Amino acid sequence: MNAQVDVNQATAEAEEAVKYPQFQFKGLFQARYLSSFGDNVDVMGVHHATGEEVTRSSFDIKRMRVGLNTKLSKETEVVILVNLADFKSDPKTKVLENAYAKYTFSKYLALTGGQFRPAFGIEELVPVDIIKSFDFSNQYYEFGKNGWTSFQIGASATGSVDVGKLPVSYAVSVLNGNGKNQEKDKDNGKQYSTRWVFGLSKAYKINLGLNGGIGKVFKKDVFALGADITSDFKLTDKLTFDLQMEYKQGTNHNLYFSLPVETRTSDVADYQMRGYYIMPNLRYTVNYGKLSSLEFSCRYESFDPSYKIAPNVRQTCIPMISLEFGKAYLGRIEMGLEIDRFDKSIPNTSTYNDELFLIQLQLRL
Repeated sequence: MNAQVDVNQATAEAEEAVKYPQFQFKGLFQARYLSSFGDNVDVMGVHHATGEEVTRSSFDIKRMRVGLNTKLSKETEVVILVNLADFKSDPKTKVLENAYAKYTFSKYLALTGGQFRPAFGIEELVPVDIIKSFDFSNQYYEFGKNGWTSFQIGASATGSVDVGKLPVSYAVSVLNGNGKNQEKDKDNGKQYSTRWVFGLSKAYKINLGLNGGIGKVFKKDVFALGADITSDFKLTDKLTFDLQMEYKQGTNHNLYFSLPVETRTSDVADYQMRGYYIMPNLRYTVNYGKLSSLEFSCRYESFDPSYKIAPNVRQTCIPMISLEFGKAYLGRIEMGLEIDRFDKSIPNTSTYNDELFLIQLQLRL
């Protein structure tokens, strides 16, 4: 009994000895070389029917992020993240990405408020610098335009609990739903979403995620839902295989309200988006010199921004080879193709068949 008291007292004294605030600086640099193989399609994926000279190859700085995580106490942290590369275009509603405070009561409950990425799928919980492809999926960005994913302003409750032997984590969020760096909500409606993740297998890291959301946008009812599964198999001591699969569907109210009133139907539910992607990834540990590993991934995605009215499915295939230097993706060199195929290509738009070659250098600071 006395020994347990001594241990508890020592732990309490050790916690009191920790000095606050604590600061952790982070950064990310991503630079790319792009080359378009499409017929009269530039490096941004836009088709030019007139046949004038278009930019077919270019160097680009995709991200130059600088972040600061501040621990004010054991329970309280403040996170700031900016992307300085957004200054290359109109920075309005850009640049500032994360700006939130989080208070952790226990593993069962933590509250977050500010601007952050709400949990609504696999990609929302993974930083872009450690995903297995060049960038997030098409559906991630489209659902972001509709207020469910990407950086949003609002509040969230998260936590985890064991139901018997089944580990479960959850997130419940309430959001403005009109993107980052907005002066105010666009209307009086809010969007409510939740995510639940069930750990089905610890040995193979198989997790099942379920997502759902409802809300009002300009007094119109909107919804979103999704399901996803991840797994990670160790084939040999040096070779691992992981797999991601995700499906999402929801109201595309962003498209609906962007159309002239006379050209759209009266029911926002007529405009729905849906899509899925599958991304297998093979990782071979090298540990030769500064080279840590070789990876090969190939994400296949099918996405339709309006499958009920004027459907036009976009199929995207992205095979990619990655060389990792250092630990935890400290440095990466990635090379691959982004192949886009539409049911109907539309001239003079980015909705056009294209093949884009990419080489990307990534450094984590």
